[in-house]
Amino acid sequence: MQFDLRALADSVSYPAAGLGILIESSGVPFPGEATLLAVAAYAAAGHLDIRVVVVLGALGAILGADLGYLAGYRGGRPFVERFSHLLRVNPGHLARSEMFFTRYGGVTILFARFMLGLRTWASVLAGMSRMPFWTFQLYSSAGALIWALAIGAVGFYLGTNWALVQGLIRALGMGGLVAAAILILAALLLRRRASHI
Repeated sequence: MQFDLRALADSVSYPAAGLGILIESSGVPFPGEATLLAVAAYAAAGHLDIRVVVVLGALGAILGADLGYLAGYRGGRPFVERFSHLLRVNPGHLARSEMFFTRYGGVTILFARFMLGLRTWASVLAGMSRMPFWTFQLYSSAGALIWALAIGAVGFYLGTNWALVQGLIRALGMGGLVAAAILILAALLLRRRASHI
């Protein structure tokens, strides 16, 4: 990464939790996930309330996805084709995505939230494919909330060791970090459940 995410969290504070993912979810390549991770880690140091960070992260993800959906819906295929080089999507991908969204649209939106790259352009493709808005909103909101909880939890629990967070980002990349986040969250939930039995 070319800039210090902790410095961003420090200077922008709570809005950074939602701003980065809002930009990324709207279809613009941006390290939204890393930004939320950094803000959650910053919250672990006692500077911010992690609950507010997670809520703002989820809201940013939802609003950003809505903007991406609107761009795809209003602009249609010509708009997506014009910017396909930024999205790394070729005409064959567009045709397959339209068929895929027709068949598996909701589930695609839910799981796209956890996949680097797909998260950036899934909402645009959903709009282009004319996926019904409220179906899109339901799955997008569910995915955004689960994603914000997972990333927020990992950032918060690793926040006391920022060097470890940076090392994980460098070693795993953001896609691998998401997978690690889900595994860590699952382990924490299983441990909590076992302690209540």
